[in-house]
Amino acid sequence: MLDINRIRANAQEVVDALAKKGYKADFTQVIAWDDERKATITAVEQLKAQKNKVSAQIPMLKKAGQDVQPIFDEMKKIGEDIAKSDARIAELVENIQNALAGIPNIPDDDLLPGEKENNQVVKIVGEQPKFDFPLKNHVDICTDLGLIDYERGVKLSGNGFWIYRGIGARLEWALLNYFVEEHLKDGYEFILPPYQLGYNCGFGAGQFPKFSDEVYWLDCDEDRKRNRFLLPTAETALVNMYAGEIIDEAKLPMKFFAYSPCFRKEAGSARAEERGMIRGHQFNKIEMVQYAHPEHSKEAFEELVDKAARLVKGLGLHFRVSKLAAGDCSASMARTYDVELWIPSMGIYKECSSVSNANDYQARRNNTRYRDSKTGKPQYVHTLNGSGLATSRLIPAIVEQYQNADGSVTIPEVLRKFMGGATLITKDGLK
Repeated sequence: MLDINRIRANAQEVVDALAKKGYKADFTQVIAWDDERKATITAVEQLKAQKNKVSAQIPMLKKAGQDVQPIFDEMKKIGEDIAKSDARIAELVENIQNALAGIPNIPDDDLLPGEKENNQVVKIVGEQPKFDFPLKNHVDICTDLGLIDYERGVKLSGNGFWIYRGIGARLEWALLNYFVEEHLKDGYEFILPPYQLGYNCGFGAGQFPKFSDEVYWLDCDEDRKRNRFLLPTAETALVNMYAGEIIDEAKLPMKFFAYSPCFRKEAGSARAEERGMIRGHQFNKIEMVQYAHPEHSKEAFEELVDKAARLVKGLGLHFRVSKLAAGDCSASMARTYDVELWIPSMGIYKECSSVSNANDYQARRNNTRYRDSKTGKPQYVHTLNGSGLATSRLIPAIVEQYQNADGSVTIPEVLRKFMGGATLITKDGLK
């Protein structure tokens, strides 16, 4: 959520910044509501002062034997006016909050305007693998080796679902173990969050109300604020863990990672680039989140980008890192870098990690603050997140980039200890 004071002070600057995201902002009504709110607060304070002054006269008037009923009548009228004004202030605050809730985050100054066409590749790691035999796609490789059962996944749950089987399940679990081990080495706290969350979590993360139709709701109450939903990413849980709290400044940065399956309604397509596991309604992911001091937000972002890239590099995969244009960043984020895997059969890169900085946008929504040691006043933290990593595009990249002429797949070295020391996946099993 944006700071109303920033809007008031630099309305045109905020309008221009949001235009980089393709969002047309008009703050006329919001500022008018805030003007009325401030004026009404001033009026209420004057009424309360008047009430106190009149109330103080009663003992003296009684002592002098004067009729105090007119004073009581006046106080009653003032009290009624105060109540009406307080109700109006509450209404204005709600109007302002509702209006601000639907406005996306301000992109950082250095981001280019526009969508994907203006994304910038900032790093390329490794070289695209070359093959001297007919290239197979990941769907065929996983099917031939019995790693993934697409047909029975659809039988159980419909399109966009699959089953990991045997060695495929072990490979998936090996990836997750590799990620967990690396995050623990870096001093991140391991979290296993609830997979069912309340509306407040979606709102606090900035995903609701705009994207409330993209998650799976579990309850049937007409008021979604009374319902729960399946988490679309562990970020939604992690950034709300300290909602409404004031964190000790000395504890910043706070670093977490969580494993969870992720559930999303985003539809797959019939396009070749969305086949197999590239896009689905359920996938496994380990998510990284930091609560950072605003003065160290930039360093936290760079750390998360480096961590995500380092995990992919450790797998020996060819990939690149792209800086997203403002319009390609999600609504809640001020900046995002994507780590993108090379999928040889498609001839394209697909994102396996998005690392983002929300600045204070999410913290304002869920009121997560720290107490500033210099001023003693509460200030909003910065929240950052990044996939570390999502597996559903890693397995396609691994089996394609590591495929061999005889149909086998070489297991990345960092995963072998989690695969019983095996180096190859073949039709006859692990070798």
